[in-house]
Amino acid sequence: MRRIPAFILLVALSSACSIPAEAQIFRGPDSARQAQKAADKQQKAEAKKQRKAMKKYAKAQRKAAKGAQRHHA
Repeated sequence: MRRIPAFILLVALSSACSIPAEAQIFRGPDSARQAQKAADKQQKAEAKKQRKAMKKYAKAQRKAAKGAQRHHA
């Protein structure tokens, strides 16, 4: 009777250990380089997001100006 809970616990622990971790901690000689690459990638993604937002805003401004010009003419 005691074997079933022990077996279930063993299966749960073995399956939990086989799942790879999402976030990796950088260690070793390349850690600074990898951290810098990750930071650069994040910065590039944020810049892209900001460019996209600015482009969308400019498009909305052009559309509003065109609509205002159409009503005054």
